[in-house]
Amino acid sequence: MFLFVCAGCGAALTVPLSQVALPVHARQSYGSAIELPVLMEPGTFAVDSEPWGKPWRSWEDIGPQEAASRGVYAPVHALSYASPGAVVMAPGDTRGTVLLPGAAGGNCCGLDGGDGPNMACEACGRPVATRVDDCSLWQAVWLEPEAVRRLPAGNPPIPIPSWAELLEEGDGIPPMVPIRTKWASRLGLNHWWSWNPQWEAAAGQALAHLLAVSGRRPVTVSDGLAADVFQRALDTLLPSSGPPRRAVLAGPALPADTDADIVLVPTHPRTGELWAAPDSNGSARPVPLPFGIWSWMAFPEPRLRLPVSGTLPYGVLRDDPPPPRPDRLFRADAGTFQQTLARLPASRSPWLREVLTNLMDHMRAGIF
Repeated sequence: MFLFVCAGCGAALTVPLSQVALPVHARQSYGSAIELPVLMEPGTFAVDSEPWGKPWRSWEDIGPQEAASRGVYAPVHALSYASPGAVVMAPGDTRGTVLLPGAAGGNCCGLDGGDGPNMACEACGRPVATRVDDCSLWQAVWLEPEAVRRLPAGNPPIPIPSWAELLEEGDGIPPMVPIRTKWASRLGLNHWWSWNPQWEAAAGQALAHLLAVSGRRPVTVSDGLAADVFQRALDTLLPSSGPPRRAVLAGPALPADTDADIVLVPTHPRTGELWAAPDSNGSARPVPLPFGIWSWMAFPEPRLRLPVSGTLPYGVLRDDPPPPRPDRLFRADAGTFQQTLARLPASRSPWLREVLTNLMDHMRAGIF
């Protein structure tokens, strides 16, 4: 457990927090005027190892050699030259901070952080953090890496759960969720059911890795939710001729598939580490998926079987109807896909450069 304090005066800025892996959707911008919830679970924080925010420099100004030295191998609109290591947490876990007047950024329905730090230490006035709660952005507070210090909180450490314990907890992330807009009340609408933005961001990251390890050969994904998420995009972005490569789900409690070329494996929600089979020979190429999404793909939540009435005994399934299907096919998040693929060395290849160049066309076609 850690406590973050002001680097200027030492005043406490947070409650005690435990570190977890940075969510894949941390920098996602989703839809238009969409009301997204809080990014981080209460009592947790994550660190973004990549720089984000001002100052930005264009690709033309940087050039490919300097970009490659910063881990970017394909053209992007701009690169951030801010300090890496920003700490993200839930807004409710802040203490001793005040908002800075006039630092709202280019906001629409809230704070978007476009002007940089908009929160200051209440004790000394030093800018220390950026609150984000605008529409289409995940609500969060980002602590400036050079404005805060991390200190041990003195609390006993929280044990890191094993893969078996994570499965037992059963914290899967559903593929479909109700979505609200900031204007829902004016339009007389409460919500509509859509694909989960977290799934779309995770798919954008995984799809970039799938293309990078495909060898520009067709890739087939095992049936089920994984095929719903990936197959249409893979069929569009990869050639249709040639011997296909097989991609399957792999992970704890799943039987091993020794003939798979690619394995979709979970990342640990606390450490961010990839699952690896104890007896793996390393021949199959791993592709990461957040554990909560992987577990739902691997072990879909049971559907309703018998109606019940009165008080529900423990373990009895409810008789609520299943959520309605979204009114569109699944689309991976374009921004996450682009950010991930541009940071993979494989994106130097001409055909992957072409995929990135034609990204807008693929978005119009409904792939992203």
